[in-house]
Amino acid sequence: MTDRIDSFTRAGLTFGVIDAGPVDGAPVVLLHGFPQRATSWSKVSEHLHAAGMRTYAPDQRGYSPGARPRGRRPYRVEELRDDIVALVERIGSPVHLVGHDWGSVVAWAVAAERPDLVSSLTAVSVPHPGAFLASMVRSTQALKSWYMLLFNVPKVVETAAVRRPALMEGALRRAGMTREMVATFREEIVADGALRGGLGWYRALPLSDLRTGSRKVKVPTTLVWSTGDIALGRKGAELTERYVTGPYRLEVLEGVSHWIPDEEPARLAQAIIARAGGA
Repeated sequence: MTDRIDSFTRAGLTFGVIDAGPVDGAPVVLLHGFPQRATSWSKVSEHLHAAGMRTYAPDQRGYSPGARPRGRRPYRVEELRDDIVALVERIGSPVHLVGHDWGSVVAWAVAAERPDLVSSLTAVSVPHPGAFLASMVRSTQALKSWYMLLFNVPKVVETAAVRRPALMEGALRRAGMTREMVATFREEIVADGALRGGLGWYRALPLSDLRTGSRKVKVPTTLVWSTGDIALGRKGAELTERYVTGPYRLEVLEGVSHWIPDEEPARLAQAIIARAGGA
């Protein structure tokens, strides 16, 4: 495809897309996590463009102003997955799929359910959903994930973000975000009204089809995990190879926080390029 894509639609919702890089480059779809948007991929994209790749970074469901449905059910993993399927079908060819944080959850689901659309997968921070669930009972992962319960309490986080912003912003700083990143969160997520939609992903988990996350992935896959991640432990990363039947590699970044795309964009880009080349 030579025409740029600045948006796509599905089920009456409109999603913004940052389409950049050589128009004839190998297509790479970059999926952001919580609490960030497509702009979180800007540093990584620069390296991918220099390598001749074309990147598509969508603002996903709950984040794009035209795609913020109310309630919990619209944010089930199946819906998030099918949004990206619609984007790849709009692109018109299989893509190298990359996801960070919640974006990884979506990427795993797309790769498992629609391998015909995925040339390679690079998951960042988050292991295969099956490995994550297994790690909950075989490590301290359940303790690390305590915040997911808090996020499921209606209106608590949204109210605190507006009335007592120092609480959430302080938590993000302790997780490794810089002051600049926190300022972006304040502008793109809180002020722009995307926080409720982002939290919807957590609140829809009990309603999601567990089969979506249980299937093994056969496409060439790399998982990039970092030892400084306070939310995701090593066990899930180590167990992920059991859920990938295709070529697989685990890359561990020592001393790097959860925010790998922001903190180590060059190293992450190299992992993506290596996986894409291997595919």
